[in-house]
Amino acid sequence: MKQFFLLASLLLSLCASAFAQNNQPFNRFAIKSDVLGEERAILVRTPAGYEGGKQRFPVLYLTDGDGHIAHTSATIEFLARNGRMPEMIVVGIVNTDRTRDLSPTKASMTRHDGGQQEFPTSGGANNFLKFIETELIPKIESQYRTQPFRVLAGHSFGGLFALHAFLTKTDLFNGYIAVSPTMHWDNKYPVRKAEEFFKDRMELNKTLFVTMGNEGGEMLAGFNQFKALLGKQWPRGFAWEAMLMEDEDHGSVVMRSHYFGFRKIFDGWQIPQDLAGGGLKAVEDHYKKLSAKFNYAILPPEALVNQIGYQLMGQGKMEEAIAVFKSNVERYPNSANVYDSLAEGYEKMGKLDLAKPNYEKAWQVGKETHDPNLQVYKTNADRVTEALKKSAEAKGSK
Repeated sequence: MKQFFLLASLLLSLCASAFAQNNQPFNRFAIKSDVLGEERAILVRTPAGYEGGKQRFPVLYLTDGDGHIAHTSATIEFLARNGRMPEMIVVGIVNTDRTRDLSPTKASMTRHDGGQQEFPTSGGANNFLKFIETELIPKIESQYRTQPFRVLAGHSFGGLFALHAFLTKTDLFNGYIAVSPTMHWDNKYPVRKAEEFFKDRMELNKTLFVTMGNEGGEMLAGFNQFKALLGKQWPRGFAWEAMLMEDEDHGSVVMRSHYFGFRKIFDGWQIPQDLAGGGLKAVEDHYKKLSAKFNYAILPPEALVNQIGYQLMGQGKMEEAIAVFKSNVERYPNSANVYDSLAEGYEKMGKLDLAKPNYEKAWQVGKETHDPNLQVYKTNADRVTEALKKSAEAKGSK
């Protein structure tokens, strides 16, 4: 029992140490769109350590990219560091004609004074969605290491666009986050479209998360209607939540919406504490279930498996510890640390002849990946080499 609580308490520190602070600038590039007939600026944020690794990541596509990519990236990093979700590549799309791209139909809206607010360029969401599907996504997936799991998030008109994408191009993304969407657009277009969409639909392996700030009026009325409609739908595999955030206004609602939206989409990601003390098999089983749920291979984190190995070492279960360290080498052959840990296990067992090549491998991989602990690996390799040399000299002098 004591060991269980020890491992469970280490989970938070493991998460904290496994993710370096990501202060690298966003990559910005331009894509010439034949679909839109214009050049579009794209911002891309990759996880910390991306350049030195080979790991693949799910992708978030974000409307109003320049306005939201910084705080959204920080939210993802925070949740990932705490084991609540995976790290993600974040793709922020910078606006040109925002109203055109994010509105699904040509419409006007009634102002508070009763007059009509015209939107002469509105109605281009289908074209914008085609740009994302046929030009942007292929470019991102050809130039970055991506997993086949995509999320779309948008705020206000962007939230309206996210709902439109969910209702018309459902399979393009796995998860959708619609933040304070313009629910009253075109006589409550999202509600009308959803009624048609859900009719006789039996299966839907998607997650939809919708929020509404302290908006009131037709915005709130549309949200409540949409929420009520969702509550009557039970397609197999469909996960949804509609959250009213009355203490947030239309601007401040975004950050909390993304936080809870990611929590919803990646529900079950965090390893339960009652599994943490179950050893390697329990951890592996958890990540096999996640792989099946999210439909891509999800490996147990290197740091978590490593810690299980060290705990077994502390219990004197050396053969089991070695097996755990070897499993990490198989999963993460491009990590210097896994070889160093395996070598440490062999050294503790007195098998210096097996420790030496693994310390040397840690040093070699560390040089290739610019590992900050390179000198530690070199010191370990030198120490064991010297010990083996002295042992050989002692045997030769007898």
